[in-house]
Amino acid sequence: MKILLTGASGYIGGNLLQSLKEDYEVVAISRNTKNKEDEQNVTWKEADLYSQIDIENVMEDIDIAIYLVHSMQPSSKLSQAKFKDMDAILADNFAWAAKRKGVKRIIYLSGIIPDDDKLSEHLSSRLECEKILGSYGIPVSTLRAGLIVGPKGSSFPILYNLVKRLPALVLPAWAYNRTHPVALKDVITGLSKVVKRQPEENESIDIGGPEEKTYKELFQETAEEVGKKLPMMDLPIIPIFLSKLWVRLIAQKPKEMVYPLLESLTHNMVMSKKNYVEGISNTRTTFKESVRMALDGEMDQNTPSAPEFVSRKDLEKNDVKSVQRIRIPKQWSIDDTADYYVNWLSRIGGKFITTQVQDAETSITLPFFNNPILILERSEERSYEDRILYYIKGGRFSQERKDGRARLEFRRILDTNEVLVAIHEYEPTLPWFVYTLTQAKVHLLVMRAFGFETAILANTLDSKYAKYASSPTSN
Repeated sequence: MKILLTGASGYIGGNLLQSLKEDYEVVAISRNTKNKEDEQNVTWKEADLYSQIDIENVMEDIDIAIYLVHSMQPSSKLSQAKFKDMDAILADNFAWAAKRKGVKRIIYLSGIIPDDDKLSEHLSSRLECEKILGSYGIPVSTLRAGLIVGPKGSSFPILYNLVKRLPALVLPAWAYNRTHPVALKDVITGLSKVVKRQPEENESIDIGGPEEKTYKELFQETAEEVGKKLPMMDLPIIPIFLSKLWVRLIAQKPKEMVYPLLESLTHNMVMSKKNYVEGISNTRTTFKESVRMALDGEMDQNTPSAPEFVSRKDLEKNDVKSVQRIRIPKQWSIDDTADYYVNWLSRIGGKFITTQVQDAETSITLPFFNNPILILERSEERSYEDRILYYIKGGRFSQERKDGRARLEFRRILDTNEVLVAIHEYEPTLPWFVYTLTQAKVHLLVMRAFGFETAILANTLDSKYAKYASSPTSN
């Protein structure tokens, strides 16, 4: 059996790789494989998961594809996008490529999803990704884990740093919410067991430790394990946005990691009976045992380590990723949306912006320039019913590279009237500082105005359609 493992250079992926390579042939995927070496049963391949072409290339002859991906790590020097929208693109690319290449199953590691009407943006994104992955007809096994306790990773190191660095703790209301902490080794074992399953349809499996704990209890027991007295005082009026600020300051972790995780603490994240699978859900490692293993793991040289969080300023290319989620009328196709956008630019620009369409090429021109500022070329090969793709081929405002992959896409989310309008790998010709203060801000304003207009049209047309459909004369 051949397994594709995304996130293989990450902390959980690195540990899972060690577990799988004894019994399976593994294709390990990373954005950068410069420091990776193939070994027995392990082949490293490079892929940018924002690119469908890259994913299709690495999915050849794959039986099971394991999805350990999130968009918290920056992938562009400038990102004008919410992580939920970027996660949706990544999941859709992955599932689309898996379908095209005949992958038999997808395995996805997510978090426990509470039975609440309104989820945090982080948990809402995790659930949306689960639905997207499962929308292409390939059986998806989702392992939903509680707070994962390991020496690296994200959640537990934040908790540990707070205990280690603070002389006392002021407890907000969320400290009394409950979760099912689970040891890293049990998550790896659970994923390995899921690989052996053969479901015929999508399934969600919760996994957690033997104890249900409040976050206050997690603080107390972690303090006990490190031999520290940690006085605590309740202050339930502290709002979540203040919690995010002081946790980020004390834990010394980037906001891209801290903020989404903290927002999820407003929920009780405990296992549900309907997602219980004997032998996977019920792990035996207690929280205190998992803390001891995590602390021992910091000194263990054989433990795969998590890559350092990449700062945007450390990225080599001055490239841009911009993703906006808009609502369109239910009657519109993605083709309609793309055409409307091109015509809309000319209409709102008046004499300032001119768009011209000739065959597959669309040029955008300003009156101050003789030549177009941007040239878009529609790709029929990479477009389909729910996605229209244009390559940005040049123009005064775009770097022209022989191997350049700058692109603009319109993509439907699931079977809804929500569309993602995204720019990838765009490199401006303006000096970077000037670009961020001018063109980048103008682009955001334009996209917000476009989204505002399509939302108004959606309200108007959908209302008219509903009235017509309910009219006796329409039957």
